[in-house]
Parts: sequence; structure tokens; C-alpha cells
Amino acid sequence: MDAPLYNQEGKEVGKLELPAKIFGQKPNADLVQQAVVTIQGNMRTPVAHTKGRGEVRGGGKKPWKQKGTGRARHGSSRSPIWVGGGVTHGPSKDKVFARKMNSKMKSKALAVVLSGKFRDGELIFINELALPQNKTKLASGILSKLGKALDRKEFSYKKGNRVLLALPKRDLNIEKSFRNIPIVSVDEVRNLNAYSALSYKHLVFVGGQDSISELEKRV
Repeated sequence: MDAPLYNQEGKEVGKLELPAKIFGQKPNADLVQQAVVTIQGNMRTPVAHTKGRGEVRGGGKKPWKQKGTGRARHGSSRSPIWVGGGVTHGPSKDKVFARKMNSKMKSKALAVVLSGKFRDGELIFINELALPQNKTKLASGILSKLGKALDRKEFSYKKGNRVLLALPKRDLNIEKSFRNIPIVSVDEVRNLNAYSALSYKHLVFVGGQDSISELEKRV
């Protein structure tokens, strides 16, 4: 499997051989869905919390005596049927949403997503990304040139998750240059997963063979 390798101006400078075990997988929607739900659950931090009758302050004294008043019997003014009482079956911050999934399944799910994006033409490989200084203007110019050369209209949009730059290793210069462009996100190849790959329309792998080598360590 071969893919064109571009420079940062969008000109083809060669070919890149892609491993079939990463970019040649068959669609597997069930596996991808399981991976995405697992990742989202592990990212989730429970915030919503309601107090039950045992957590609401007050209500220690019996509102009135058990018999002789003609009214219904009650043991606490903090019962869920009272105004100001506790909440029945409400959300709790103690609930755990984390899930477990085998690492092989996670890797396979990432490969399935990347294979799908490769078939749809949503993967771009560039040999390097050189920025003399961390300026958003320079980063925006590179993105614009790349979008025009490769006929990717999404590169000129102002909103949405359009481009994910995957670097073989961390580069603060690139991160600072692109962080003020709302449609672009920058991350390392080793941090990619099925959820992050699906969250963006286009994936731009920087570094050519270096990025592929990092992917092979993951899958």
C-alpha cells in the first residue's frame, strides 16, 4: 500500500509505503463503537449530584406524633415526598463510568478507523513541518497553502474539528503556532486513539516514515 508524501506546501515529493495491518483493515463498526464508548467513559468526570434523605440537613425530629392527629404518619420532614426533602434516584457523583477494554482491541479499533479514513481520502502525509518561529500567521499560511494544493475546502473553515496534526514527537514550536487556530488540534502519534481520530475530519501525519514507525509501535 502506497500513499503520496507531500511537503508543507502541498507538492508531492515521493511515496510512502503503508503497513496493511494499520491501513488495510476491514470495517468493524461494533469494535469502534465499543472503543469510543470506553474512551468517553474513562474521560468522564461525574459532576451532577443530588442529596438523598440521609444527606439533607435537618429532619431529625418527628414532625408530629404517630397517632391521634388525623394526619398521615411521617417520620422525617426530609422525606422525598416533602418540599425540601431528599431526591429519590437522582444523579450521584459517586457513580463510576470507567470501563475496561483490552489493549489489543483498542489498537485494532484505531487501525479500523485509520483504514476507513485512508479509503475515504482523509489522511495526508507530509515529510516535515518547518516553522522558523511560533507565529499563528505562519501556521495559518501553511494550512491555507496545503488546503488549496490538495483541494481540501475544510482547511479554510472557521469552526469545527477539521484537522488533527499528528507529530512523531512533541514540538512546542508547532503546538504554539497552531493552538490559536480553532479548527486545528496538535497531538503526538503515540496518543492517537479511535475517538480522537474520529473527532476530526482530516488527519495530517507529520514526519513521514517517523510517524508510521510510531504507529507500528501502537498497533
